[in-house]
Amino acid sequence: MASENEPLKMNKTQNVHPFPDNYIYVPPRPRPQPRSVLRRFCTIALASTLIWTLIAPLGSILSGNWYISGRDGQDGQTWPGRNQVDQDELRQILRDVPSSESAMQWSRYYTSGPHLAGKNYSQALSTKQKWEEWGIKSEINEYVVYINYPLDHRLALLKGKEKKEQDGEKEYEVTYEASLVEDVIEEDPTSGLANSVPTFHGYSASGNVTAPVVYVNYGTYQDFEDLLAANITLKGNIAIARYGGIFRGLKVKRAQELGMIGVILYSDPGDDGEVTDEKGVPTYPEGPARQPSSVQRGSTQFLSVAPGDPTTPGYPSKPEVPRRPVETAIPSIPSLPISYADALPILKALNGHGPKAKDFNQWWTRNTGLGYKGVEYNIGPTPDDVVVNLYNEQEYVYTPIWNVIGVINGTIPDEVVVVGNHRDAWVAGGAGDPNSGSAVLNEAMRAFGEALKRGWKPRRTVVFASWDGEEYGLVGSTEWVEEYLPWLKHASVAYVNTDVGVRGKRLAVAASPILNKVIYTATSLVGSANQTRPGQTVYDLWDKKIKTMGSGSDFTAFQDFAGIPSIDIGFDNDRDSPVYHYHSNYDSFHWMQKFGDPDFLYHRTMAQVLGILVAEIANLPVIPFGAEDYAKALAEYVHKVEDKLDAYLIPPAEVLSASVTDEEMFELRSSTRNISSPVSVSTTSKHTPKTFRKSLTRLHEALQTLTYHAYHLDLLADELRHISENDEIPWWDLPRKVRHHCAVRKANTKYKYLERSFLYEEGLDNRPWFKHVVFAPGLWTGYSGAVFPGLMESIDQGDWTNAERWVDIIESRILNAARGIEA
Repeated sequence: MASENEPLKMNKTQNVHPFPDNYIYVPPRPRPQPRSVLRRFCTIALASTLIWTLIAPLGSILSGNWYISGRDGQDGQTWPGRNQVDQDELRQILRDVPSSESAMQWSRYYTSGPHLAGKNYSQALSTKQKWEEWGIKSEINEYVVYINYPLDHRLALLKGKEKKEQDGEKEYEVTYEASLVEDVIEEDPTSGLANSVPTFHGYSASGNVTAPVVYVNYGTYQDFEDLLAANITLKGNIAIARYGGIFRGLKVKRAQELGMIGVILYSDPGDDGEVTDEKGVPTYPEGPARQPSSVQRGSTQFLSVAPGDPTTPGYPSKPEVPRRPVETAIPSIPSLPISYADALPILKALNGHGPKAKDFNQWWTRNTGLGYKGVEYNIGPTPDDVVVNLYNEQEYVYTPIWNVIGVINGTIPDEVVVVGNHRDAWVAGGAGDPNSGSAVLNEAMRAFGEALKRGWKPRRTVVFASWDGEEYGLVGSTEWVEEYLPWLKHASVAYVNTDVGVRGKRLAVAASPILNKVIYTATSLVGSANQTRPGQTVYDLWDKKIKTMGSGSDFTAFQDFAGIPSIDIGFDNDRDSPVYHYHSNYDSFHWMQKFGDPDFLYHRTMAQVLGILVAEIANLPVIPFGAEDYAKALAEYVHKVEDKLDAYLIPPAEVLSASVTDEEMFELRSSTRNISSPVSVSTTSKHTPKTFRKSLTRLHEALQTLTYHAYHLDLLADELRHISENDEIPWWDLPRKVRHHCAVRKANTKYKYLERSFLYEEGLDNRPWFKHVVFAPGLWTGYSGAVFPGLMESIDQGDWTNAERWVDIIESRILNAARGIEA
């Protein structure tokens, strides 16, 4: 696909007048008519009707509220007209319009060529034009950001030659030259494009380093701690790590902090579950197992510190703004992603050198999948005469990126729902990430366009976004939120995100707990794509698990920076599904059509779910939130803090022998506490684990207050909802109607601002961009969400003074939330 980097030129509509500028048109004066009793009566009647008409909505107008209740809450929305599409009809449109065939065409379009961030203007323009064809006013929103593009790279395994030294430098011969490319597959056209994107890491440093190599497992914080405890030399060496568990940039960050000079990341098939070559499953394209040359590209930005353009933390990247140093935000050592086919010779070169993975603990042997290929998983380092040369050359530029923003204006000016997906990809394809989400978003918008044609107008404004620059570090969405933060904090009700809309058949949801109810409702209104019994809904076949918000997609700036309750939703794969070739050339239209979603049924289903989810939030008179759900979730999070405190105090051997899930394992292994050594607790300090444990009772007490007010807010909302949906107020009872409108307005405002109550302006310790005291990405996980991060990180560090400081902060935020929703 062609790439255009010229800035967008917007054409301004010219005012057209029917007469010359110096001509004033004066209509003829009407001939006087004789007054009569009949005419006088009609005049008085008409004036009375007009005055009556204005008085009726006066209370709503004065309060800023434009609600008019009707059957199912939708027969009327604003004065003087009445909505021609009620809620049931809207839901039906949002189910009927999306089609598998149309979703397939969107997938084919978006995956037909490269569309890296800053190199996809033609796609942005085409997306805007399509949205406008559906009646959705759209514009292209531009930022100038700091990102990198690949120029050259090399990875070679070298062995020193005997008796040959020149100028004090040892001479080496190449024993293996990594291809650093993915195989061209004849039946998959995307894999053979001449302009395919090279394998590289976003925000990787340029460099040319040669050194022995050390195997560092997944590269978690505790993996490195284990190596240090075993006296493995890290400084001056190159790390080779498996992908998985934590964000790749944090693997590079920790290696850099410990003095390593380069990082190699590969995908180990052991993490693919039962769908592996070792277990006899054919590899792609013949079968669903991982293609041996598959490479996972991706960003190495330090995502848990701050997303977005690293040169403009906290403010938008406009052309003339000041730029800050990037040393604390992106790596200073080079890194390369490689396939497991290219990793094999390097891992085998470690055989017999240093301890083996099994000599450490169970986490080092979990999901190792290359033993059948002759890899012994030795740690190393390799001998001084067996080294790796890692060469990486990147071009760093300031370049425009383009968000496409579409708007359907609602009748309530200060209540807004934002829904988005990113458009940029690391590869020419990206059929799963992100363009299954792009297809889903477009199909939902096409359905909303049909509703507009039939006379629908939402209560709340709906803003649609096709973000650019997500892959580098959520850049487009973060810059947009930073630019429009005052408006978003005032008006935004929720953000709905779909990134990878479809890559499997298992519904995966992460959300703020205030949104649980609307998620359950929306999924129960859509038929499942895989019905084991007729009539089954998405809700019926879903495990009902809603994860906490972490990072890794465009909801981050909304939830963690602006305090806007967010949802991330899509159909995910699992360990028994066809292997998803994440950030690889094989995340292609061909893979999606053959293995991912052959009939594009799940694309259609996801578009239906997305549309109805947005419609429920945007269109119902009473915002369908659950404050009590949030309060109960917060109580569970405090219990998690207590559990972590208990785990901190138990012997390390028990921690290591615990039976935990992979997710729990990575959370444990990302702790900065050294679980290989006993806990040492000072007996002279004023603040201890015991005093901290006691202080947590204050959070439980504050949450009792919040739960009380949340319960009554939800109870009131249910009453208001019942009145609106059943049209219980007769048209002539204007005082009661006005009181009802004001009550709805007040309840909705409380729901709207509840999430914002948990923002702390100074931000988290050492990462002030993150303002939310409840949710943030784990400091050393990046992807998965941490709850009450200030408390959790203080426990990891054994800093009980800081832990009690965070109790004070969180208690104040909880009580602030309680006051905000108090009747």
